[in-house]
Amino acid sequence: MSESYAMEQGASFSIGITPYYSQHVEHPALRKTIIPQETECRLNPGEWTDPLGEENHRATPHLIHTYPDKVLFLATPFCSTYCRYCTRSRMVGKPQEYRSTYEETYKYIEQHSEIRDVLISGGDPLTLSDAALEDILIRLRGISHVNIIRIGSKVPAVLPMRITPALAKLLRRYRVWLSLHFIHEAELTEETRFACNLLSEHGVSMISQTVLLKDINDSSAALTQLFYGLIQVDVKPYYLLQCDPVKGSAHFRTSVKKGIELIRSLHGNISGLAVPQYVIDAPGGGGKVPIIHSSQLKREGDDLLFENHEGKIYRYPDPLKAHQDNEVVS
Repeated sequence: MSESYAMEQGASFSIGITPYYSQHVEHPALRKTIIPQETECRLNPGEWTDPLGEENHRATPHLIHTYPDKVLFLATPFCSTYCRYCTRSRMVGKPQEYRSTYEETYKYIEQHSEIRDVLISGGDPLTLSDAALEDILIRLRGISHVNIIRIGSKVPAVLPMRITPALAKLLRRYRVWLSLHFIHEAELTEETRFACNLLSEHGVSMISQTVLLKDINDSSAALTQLFYGLIQVDVKPYYLLQCDPVKGSAHFRTSVKKGIELIRSLHGNISGLAVPQYVIDAPGGGGKVPIIHSSQLKREGDDLLFENHEGKIYRYPDPLKAHQDNEVVS
């Protein structure tokens, strides 16, 4: 009933899934990451349409400049499959609000020599054609102070046939790091493993980002299976991300206490190579903050307060009523 209601209401943003990834529609953990839920249609206390404050740091129509030496290049608003907990649900799957070429973005990066790291994201940049992608990579590699180019993508999980030898050669030619989005071991199908192995055989460096999601991957067993599975296909688990407080995400968010317990359960019990950093992306634009111990956090009502790398205080909504003390790590 809640799914039907959400569909009728149009949900909070675009609905889309590849025929390939639709094999997970009946998966007990993954279904609600694909199909809209009724709770998605509501803005709950502490939630934002732009939780990371990206619009406050928009330098050009396609560029977000939050960190001094790193920029976010929003190359496309299109994804082949839309995750229901998406941080950028305000813009993905919608017509481009800002119509322009990338030229202004290239000029901005050229004029700011402090920029060393460019993360190409969106949307999913690997939905672009090889030719369109190479046009971007040529321009970025032509800027002498850009040392690192990364692409954020979920394509190997949702559209693995897009990973071709030609694409792998292209990514290697321009020394691109892939930051891949995986949330569950069930995504590591034969086709996805083949895609990752193809990238690895061509020398493409890969790391992963996993969003911690309630009743989907919030157990030691689920994370262990996922992270060891990623290591087997040469993807280094890099971030375990506390789910951003984007509009309609309450049913996806665990308590931060649960996240700390989970990451501590992994340390010392699985290979250090398979353990990512557990981080909160500070709401409002404070950047990613590694969370190691509860002593970093101070509670104020239903909010947790913590410091970012600049020593500034940020809040993350962590309602006591929504997270009972009897949460256990299983």
